[in-house]
Amino acid sequence: MFYRGRRLRKNPTIRQMMKETVVHKEDLILPIFVVEGNNICREISSLKGVFHYSIDRLDEIIEQMQSAGILSCILFGIPDHKDHCGSEAYNDNGIVQQAIRYIKAKAPDIYIIGDVCMCEYTDHGHCGILNQEGDVDNDTTLTYLCKIAVSYAKAGIDMVAPSDMMDGHIQAMREALDQAGYVTLPIMGYSAKYASSYYGPFREAANSAPAFGDRKSYQMDCANSKEAMREIEADIEEGADIIMVKPALAYLDIIKQASAYHVPLCAYQVSGEYAMLQMAVAQGLMNESVLDESLLAIKRAGADLIITYDALNFVKRNQL
Repeated sequence: MFYRGRRLRKNPTIRQMMKETVVHKEDLILPIFVVEGNNICREISSLKGVFHYSIDRLDEIIEQMQSAGILSCILFGIPDHKDHCGSEAYNDNGIVQQAIRYIKAKAPDIYIIGDVCMCEYTDHGHCGILNQEGDVDNDTTLTYLCKIAVSYAKAGIDMVAPSDMMDGHIQAMREALDQAGYVTLPIMGYSAKYASSYYGPFREAANSAPAFGDRKSYQMDCANSKEAMREIEADIEEGADIIMVKPALAYLDIIKQASAYHVPLCAYQVSGEYAMLQMAVAQGLMNESVLDESLLAIKRAGADLIITYDALNFVKRNQL
Protein backbone atom coordinates (compact mmCIF):
# COMPACT_ATOMS: atom_id res chain seq x y z
CA MET A 1 0.00 0.00 0.00
CA PHE A 2 1.41 3.40 -0.94
CA TYR A 3 1.33 6.39 1.38
CA ARG A 4 -1.77 8.60 0.99
CA GLY A 5 -0.54 11.83 2.51
CA ARG A 6 -3.38 13.75 0.88
CA ARG A 7 -5.81 12.30 3.42
CA LEU A 8 -4.45 14.78 5.94
CA ARG A 9 -4.48 17.71 3.51
CA LYS A 10 -8.08 17.39 2.36
CA ASN A 11 -9.50 20.67 3.73
CA PRO A 12 -8.38 23.77 5.69
CA THR A 13 -9.47 22.31 9.03
CA ILE A 14 -7.38 19.16 8.84
CA ARG A 15 -4.45 21.10 7.38
CA GLN A 16 -4.53 23.44 10.34
CA MET A 17 -4.74 20.46 12.72
CA MET A 18 -1.66 18.93 11.11
CA LYS A 19 0.37 22.15 11.05
CA GLU A 20 3.78 21.44 12.56
CA THR A 21 5.19 24.97 12.65
CA VAL A 22 3.40 28.13 13.76
CA VAL A 23 4.75 31.67 13.90
CA HIS A 24 3.24 33.49 16.87
CA LYS A 25 3.26 37.26 17.12
CA GLU A 26 5.10 36.85 20.41
CA ASP A 27 8.00 35.38 18.40
CA LEU A 28 8.54 38.61 16.46
CA ILE A 29 10.80 41.56 17.25
CA LEU A 30 10.35 44.85 15.36
CA PRO A 31 13.39 46.99 14.43
CA ILE A 32 12.92 50.73 15.04
CA PHE A 33 15.20 53.47 13.68
CA VAL A 34 15.41 56.61 15.81
CA VAL A 35 16.85 59.88 14.54
CA GLU A 36 17.54 63.28 16.02
CA GLY A 37 15.26 66.21 15.26
CA ASN A 38 11.56 66.92 15.60
CA ASN A 39 8.39 65.85 13.83
CA ILE A 40 10.18 63.23 11.72
CA CYS A 41 8.35 60.19 10.42
CA ARG A 42 10.16 59.57 7.14
CA GLU A 43 9.87 56.42 5.06
CA ILE A 44 13.20 54.79 4.22
CA SER A 45 13.33 54.60 0.43
CA SER A 46 14.90 51.13 0.33
CA LEU A 47 12.59 49.64 2.96
CA LYS A 48 8.91 50.00 2.10
CA GLY A 49 6.81 50.64 5.18
CA VAL A 50 9.83 51.23 7.46
CA PHE A 51 10.42 54.72 8.85
CA HIS A 52 12.86 56.95 10.63
CA TYR A 53 11.26 58.36 13.78
CA SER A 54 12.24 61.31 15.90
CA ILE A 55 11.57 60.91 19.61
CA ASP A 56 8.40 63.03 19.48
CA ARG A 57 6.88 60.78 16.77
CA LEU A 58 7.58 57.46 18.50
CA ASP A 59 4.00 57.41 19.83
CA GLU A 60 2.85 56.37 16.35
CA ILE A 61 4.91 53.20 16.18
CA ILE A 62 4.27 52.46 19.87
CA GLU A 63 0.52 52.56 19.27
CA GLN A 64 0.84 50.31 16.20
CA MET A 65 2.85 47.80 18.19
CA GLN A 66 0.39 47.74 21.08
CA SER A 67 -2.58 47.41 18.72
CA ALA A 68 -0.94 44.48 16.92
CA GLY A 69 0.29 42.80 20.09
CA ILE A 70 3.94 43.09 19.01
CA LEU A 71 5.51 44.04 22.32
CA SER A 72 9.21 43.64 21.57
CA CYS A 73 11.45 45.95 19.55
CA ILE A 74 15.14 46.46 18.84
CA LEU A 75 16.39 50.04 18.66
CA PHE A 76 18.91 51.50 16.22
CA GLY A 77 20.01 55.10 16.67
CA ILE A 78 21.25 57.51 13.99
CA PRO A 79 22.97 60.50 15.61
CA ASP A 80 23.73 63.85 14.00
CA HIS A 81 27.25 63.90 15.43
CA LYS A 82 29.78 61.21 14.56
CA ASP A 83 33.43 60.96 15.57
CA HIS A 84 36.35 58.53 15.62
CA CYS A 85 35.26 56.91 18.91
CA GLY A 86 31.48 56.93 18.44
CA SER A 87 30.98 59.02 21.56
CA GLU A 88 27.25 59.52 20.99
CA ALA A 89 26.74 55.78 21.41
CA TYR A 90 27.63 55.93 25.12
CA ASN A 91 26.32 59.43 25.76
CA ASP A 92 23.78 59.01 28.56
CA ASN A 93 21.60 61.51 26.70
CA GLY A 94 22.21 59.94 23.29
CA ILE A 95 19.45 59.23 20.79
CA VAL A 96 18.90 55.59 21.82
CA GLN A 97 19.06 56.43 25.53
CA GLN A 98 16.40 59.11 25.00
CA ALA A 99 14.25 56.66 23.05
CA ILE A 100 14.53 54.02 25.78
CA ARG A 101 13.35 56.46 28.46
CA TYR A 102 10.56 57.82 26.24
CA ILE A 103 9.17 54.39 25.32
CA LYS A 104 9.37 53.12 28.89
CA ALA A 105 7.49 56.19 30.14
CA LYS A 106 4.77 55.82 27.50
CA ALA A 107 4.54 52.02 27.25
CA PRO A 108 6.30 50.13 30.03
CA ASP A 109 4.92 46.86 28.64
CA ILE A 110 7.11 47.10 25.53
CA TYR A 111 10.29 45.04 25.81
CA ILE A 112 13.21 47.05 24.45
CA ILE A 113 16.38 45.50 23.06
CA GLY A 114 19.30 47.80 22.34
CA ASP A 115 21.62 47.05 19.43
CA VAL A 116 25.15 47.64 20.75
CA CYS A 117 27.54 48.61 17.97
CA MET A 118 29.54 51.62 16.83
CA CYS A 119 29.09 51.70 13.05
CA GLU A 120 26.21 54.21 13.18
CA TYR A 121 28.22 56.46 15.50
CA THR A 122 31.75 56.51 14.07
CA ASP A 123 32.81 58.91 11.33
CA HIS A 124 34.53 56.02 9.52
CA GLY A 125 31.56 53.64 9.69
CA HIS A 126 33.42 50.69 11.17
CA CYS A 127 32.18 48.80 14.23
CA GLY A 128 34.98 49.78 16.59
CA ILE A 129 38.02 51.88 17.36
CA LEU A 130 40.68 52.04 14.64
CA ASN A 131 44.38 51.59 15.31
CA GLN A 132 47.15 53.47 13.50
CA GLU A 133 47.06 50.98 10.64
CA GLY A 134 43.36 51.63 10.08
CA ASP A 135 42.23 48.25 11.41
CA VAL A 136 39.61 47.80 14.11
CA ASP A 137 41.39 47.29 17.43
CA ASN A 138 39.50 44.43 19.04
CA ASP A 139 40.45 44.84 22.69
CA THR A 140 40.26 48.63 22.76
CA THR A 141 36.81 48.40 21.19
CA LEU A 142 35.61 46.13 24.01
CA THR A 143 36.01 48.98 26.49
CA TYR A 144 33.75 51.22 24.41
CA LEU A 145 31.14 48.53 23.83
CA CYS A 146 30.90 48.03 27.58
CA LYS A 147 30.36 51.77 28.06
CA ILE A 148 27.48 51.63 25.55
CA ALA A 149 25.85 48.63 27.25
CA VAL A 150 26.05 50.19 30.71
CA SER A 151 24.68 53.48 29.37
CA TYR A 152 21.72 51.63 27.84
CA ALA A 153 21.18 49.80 31.12
CA LYS A 154 21.09 53.06 33.05
CA ALA A 155 18.45 54.34 30.62
CA GLY A 156 16.23 51.33 31.36
CA ILE A 157 16.89 48.88 28.52
CA ASP A 158 15.49 45.35 28.91
CA MET A 159 18.20 43.55 26.91
CA VAL A 160 21.42 44.42 25.08
CA ALA A 161 22.42 42.86 21.77
CA PRO A 162 26.03 43.44 20.69
CA SER A 163 26.32 43.22 16.90
CA ASP A 164 29.96 44.28 16.53
CA MET A 165 31.49 40.77 16.23
CA MET A 166 34.52 41.59 18.38
CA ASP A 167 36.20 38.60 20.02
CA GLY A 168 35.38 38.37 23.73
CA HIS A 169 32.63 40.99 23.65
CA ILE A 170 30.02 38.91 25.49
CA GLN A 171 32.35 38.19 28.41
CA ALA A 172 33.50 41.80 28.62
CA MET A 173 29.95 43.12 28.52
CA ARG A 174 28.69 40.60 31.07
CA GLU A 175 31.43 41.60 33.49
CA ALA A 176 30.78 45.32 32.95
CA LEU A 177 27.03 44.98 33.45
CA ASP A 178 27.46 42.85 36.56
CA GLN A 179 29.95 45.28 38.07
CA ALA A 180 27.52 48.14 37.41
CA GLY A 181 24.75 46.27 39.23
CA TYR A 182 22.84 44.97 36.21
CA VAL A 183 23.24 41.27 36.96
CA THR A 184 19.74 40.40 35.70
CA LEU A 185 20.05 42.24 32.38
CA PRO A 186 20.23 39.63 29.56
CA ILE A 187 22.56 39.67 26.56
CA MET A 188 21.58 38.49 23.08
CA GLY A 189 24.71 37.84 21.05
CA TYR A 190 24.83 38.34 17.29
CA SER A 191 26.74 35.09 17.50
CA ALA A 192 26.92 34.08 13.82
CA LYS A 193 26.83 37.37 11.94
CA TYR A 194 27.99 37.05 8.36
CA ALA A 195 29.68 39.65 6.15
CA SER A 196 26.63 39.64 3.91
CA SER A 197 25.49 41.63 0.88
CA TYR A 198 21.94 41.35 2.22
CA TYR A 199 22.59 44.30 4.57
CA GLY A 200 22.47 46.91 1.79
CA PRO A 201 19.18 48.65 2.66
CA PHE A 202 20.05 48.74 6.37
CA ARG A 203 23.22 50.69 5.68
CA GLU A 204 21.09 53.37 4.03
CA ALA A 205 18.58 53.26 6.87
CA ALA A 206 21.25 53.55 9.57
CA ASN A 207 23.73 55.65 7.57
CA SER A 208 26.36 53.12 8.61
CA ALA A 209 28.26 52.09 5.47
CA PRO A 210 32.03 51.93 6.09
CA ALA A 211 33.93 54.89 4.62
CA PHE A 212 36.65 52.54 3.40
CA GLY A 213 37.28 48.82 3.13
CA ASP A 214 34.77 46.29 4.42
CA ARG A 215 33.92 44.34 7.58
CA LYS A 216 35.24 40.95 6.55
CA SER A 217 37.99 40.96 9.18
CA TYR A 218 35.38 40.78 11.94
CA GLN A 219 32.14 39.56 10.39
CA MET A 220 32.03 35.94 9.22
CA ASP A 221 32.84 34.48 5.81
CA CYS A 222 29.62 33.50 4.04
CA ALA A 223 31.19 30.18 3.02
CA ASN A 224 31.68 28.92 6.57
CA SER A 225 29.40 26.91 8.83
CA LYS A 226 31.81 25.19 11.22
CA GLU A 227 33.19 28.60 12.14
CA ALA A 228 29.67 29.72 12.99
CA MET A 229 29.37 26.90 15.51
CA ARG A 230 32.67 27.97 17.09
CA GLU A 231 31.41 31.54 17.39
CA ILE A 232 28.14 30.35 18.91
CA GLU A 233 29.90 28.09 21.39
CA ALA A 234 32.16 30.99 22.42
CA ASP A 235 29.17 33.28 23.03
CA ILE A 236 27.43 30.63 25.13
CA GLU A 237 30.57 30.03 27.19
CA GLU A 238 31.01 33.77 27.71
CA GLY A 239 27.48 34.16 29.06
CA ALA A 240 25.10 34.96 26.20
CA ASP A 241 21.49 34.35 27.21
CA ILE A 242 20.27 34.23 23.60
CA ILE A 243 22.25 33.48 20.43
CA MET A 244 21.52 34.80 16.95
CA VAL A 245 22.08 33.94 13.31
CA LYS A 246 22.15 36.86 10.84
CA PRO A 247 20.99 36.90 8.01
CA ALA A 248 18.23 34.32 8.20
CA LEU A 249 16.80 33.10 4.89
CA ALA A 250 20.13 32.48 3.19
CA TYR A 251 21.44 30.79 6.36
CA LEU A 252 18.67 28.37 7.30
CA ASP A 253 21.26 25.60 7.53
CA ILE A 254 23.13 27.60 10.17
CA ILE A 255 19.92 28.18 12.12
CA LYS A 256 19.22 24.44 12.02
CA GLN A 257 22.69 23.60 13.32
CA ALA A 258 22.53 26.32 15.98
CA SER A 259 19.23 24.97 17.32
CA ALA A 260 21.10 21.87 18.51
CA TYR A 261 22.66 23.90 21.33
CA HIS A 262 19.25 24.16 23.05
CA VAL A 263 19.87 27.81 23.89
CA PRO A 264 17.20 30.38 22.96
CA LEU A 265 17.84 31.18 19.32
CA CYS A 266 17.01 34.34 17.39
CA ALA A 267 17.29 34.88 13.64
CA TYR A 268 17.40 38.26 11.92
CA GLN A 269 15.48 38.53 8.65
CA VAL A 270 17.63 41.38 7.43
CA SER A 271 16.82 44.40 5.29
CA GLY A 272 17.85 42.90 1.95
CA GLU A 273 15.79 39.76 2.50
CA TYR A 274 12.74 41.80 3.42
CA ALA A 275 13.24 44.33 0.60
CA MET A 276 13.57 41.62 -2.08
CA LEU A 277 10.31 39.99 -1.05
CA GLN A 278 8.49 43.32 -0.80
CA MET A 279 9.71 44.29 -4.26
CA ALA A 280 8.61 40.97 -5.76
CA VAL A 281 5.15 41.41 -4.23
CA ALA A 282 4.91 45.04 -5.42
CA GLN A 283 5.77 43.96 -8.98
CA GLY A 284 3.20 41.17 -8.94
CA LEU A 285 5.84 38.44 -9.20
CA MET A 286 4.78 36.78 -5.95
CA ASN A 287 1.77 36.69 -3.69
CA GLU A 288 2.06 38.56 -0.41
CA SER A 289 1.85 35.19 1.37
CA VAL A 290 5.52 34.70 0.43
CA LEU A 291 6.34 36.90 3.43
CA ASP A 292 4.49 34.50 5.73
CA GLU A 293 6.25 31.57 4.07
CA SER A 294 9.64 33.16 4.70
CA LEU A 295 8.96 33.55 8.43
CA LEU A 296 7.65 29.98 8.63
CA ALA A 297 10.87 28.76 7.03
CA ILE A 298 12.96 30.57 9.63
CA LYS A 299 10.86 29.21 12.47
CA ARG A 300 10.83 25.70 10.98
CA ALA A 301 14.63 25.75 10.77
CA GLY A 302 14.75 26.19 14.53
CA ALA A 303 14.54 29.88 15.44
CA ASP A 304 12.63 30.74 18.60
CA LEU A 305 12.58 34.48 17.89
CA ILE A 306 12.68 36.43 14.62
CA ILE A 307 13.72 40.04 14.13
CA THR A 308 11.79 41.23 11.10
CA TYR A 309 10.60 44.46 9.49
CA ASP A 310 7.44 42.54 8.58
CA ALA A 311 6.25 42.05 12.17
CA LEU A 312 3.30 44.46 12.13
CA ASN A 313 2.13 43.48 8.65
CA PHE A 314 2.39 39.80 9.53
CA VAL A 315 -0.15 40.31 12.31
CA LYS A 316 -2.46 42.29 10.01
CA ARG A 317 -2.30 39.73 7.18
CA ASN A 318 -3.04 36.84 9.46
CA GLN A 319 -5.60 38.70 11.60
CA LEU A 320 -3.89 37.61 14.80
